[in-house]
Amino acid sequence: MRILDRLIDTRPLRSSRPFRRLWIGTTASSFGGQMTMVAVLFQVWEITGSPLLVGAIGVAQAVPLIVLGSLGGSLADAVDRRRLVLFTTVGSIAAAVLLATQAVLGLNSLLLLGLVASSAALAAIGSPARRTFVPRLLPADQVSAGIAVMHLGFQASMLIGPAVAGLMIAGWGLPACYLVDAVTFAVALYGVARLPAMPPLGVVQRAGLRAIADGWRYVVRRPVLRGSFLSDLAATTLAMPVALFPMINEERFSGGPQTLGLFLSAIAVGGVLAGLLSGTITHAARVGLIQLVAAGAWGAALIGFGLAGSWAPALLFLAIAGAADTVAVISRGATVQLATTDAYRGRVSSVEQIVGVAGPEIGNLRAGVVAGLTSAGFSAVSGGLLCVVGIAALAATHPTLRRFTVRTDEPVHQP
Repeated sequence: MRILDRLIDTRPLRSSRPFRRLWIGTTASSFGGQMTMVAVLFQVWEITGSPLLVGAIGVAQAVPLIVLGSLGGSLADAVDRRRLVLFTTVGSIAAAVLLATQAVLGLNSLLLLGLVASSAALAAIGSPARRTFVPRLLPADQVSAGIAVMHLGFQASMLIGPAVAGLMIAGWGLPACYLVDAVTFAVALYGVARLPAMPPLGVVQRAGLRAIADGWRYVVRRPVLRGSFLSDLAATTLAMPVALFPMINEERFSGGPQTLGLFLSAIAVGGVLAGLLSGTITHAARVGLIQLVAAGAWGAALIGFGLAGSWAPALLFLAIAGAADTVAVISRGATVQLATTDAYRGRVSSVEQIVGVAGPEIGNLRAGVVAGLTSAGFSAVSGGLLCVVGIAALAATHPTLRRFTVRTDEPVHQP
C-alpha cells in the first residue's frame, strides 16, 4: 500500500477517470457556492442593514432543501440520474447569472432572496441523484475513500472560498462573485456530462408521494440505515454548538470578533486535518462502528469545549470535534450508500440530505433555548453528554449497525 494512501486515500482519483472529473467539478462548484454565500450575506446587509433579513437567507436556503429534497430523491429513483443532475446544474448556472444581473441592476432584497431560494431548490432536486454517483463509479472498497476526497474538497472550499470572495468583492464587486459561481457550475456540468448513463437499477418506481413514502419506510425498516440517521440526529440536534459561540465568547473570552472567528475556524481546521489523514479510515471495513465512535467523540469533545476556561483548550476541543465530524460524515456516507439497494439510493440520499439540513438547525435552536434558561456552558456540556448517551444507546440497540462491514465480494450496486 502506498504511504500516501495512509494519509489521503487517492485510489478513486487514480483509478477512475469519470470519478476524477466528477470530483473536480463538485469541488469547483462548492468553491463557487462559498463565494456566493459571502456575496449574498454582504449584499443583503448592504441593501437593508437588517439582521432579520440576513437571517432570512438561511431560511431561504433551508426550506427548499427540506421541502423539495424528498421530491429530488423520488425523481432520482425514477429517471436517469445523470440527466437529472445535468438539468439542475444548467438551472444553477442560470440562477448564478441572474444573481450577477440583479447585482448590476441593484434590485431589491426580496428578489435576491427569491433567487437564493431558487438556487437552493435546484440543489434540493439534484443533490440526491448526485450522491448516488460515487457507489456507481467506484468498487465497494473505494466508496469510503471517494466520499472522503469529496468531503475534503468541500472543506477546502469552505476555508478558501469565503476569503477569496471578500477580496473579489473589494476589488471587482459583487457581480464578479456570482459570475465565478456560474463558471464553477459550468465546470461541474462538464464533469457530469462526461459520465456514463446512470439509470436506477432494479425495480423502478414512478416518482410521487407513494414512492417518497416507500423510501422513508425503507429507511425505518432497516436498522443500519435507521441507526445511521439517528446517530447523525443525536450529534446535531443534541450537541450542535454554533449558536453558543457568541455567548461563550462574551462570557469567557472578552467577546472579541477575532476569538469568535477562531471558533468556527477551529472546527474547519480539525475537519481538514482529519480529511488529510483519512486513509486509515477509508481502508477500514467496520464503517458502522467507526461512525458510532466518531459521533460519540464529537459529543465528548463538545463537553470539553463547554468546560474549557481558556481559549487554547477551547479551540483544541473544537478542532477535535471537527475531526470527529469529518470521520462520522465519511463513514456514515459509505454506510448509507453501501447498505442501500440502488433502486432506493436516490430516496435514501434525500433522507440523508433532509437530516443533514434540519438537524443542525434544530440543534442550534435547542442550544440557544437551554443557554437562555441556564448558561452557555451548561448547554454545551449537557448537549455533549446527551449526545454521548444517545450514541451509546444506539450502539446497544442497533447491533447490525455496529457490525456493518464493507463487502468487496459482490457488486456495489446490489449490496
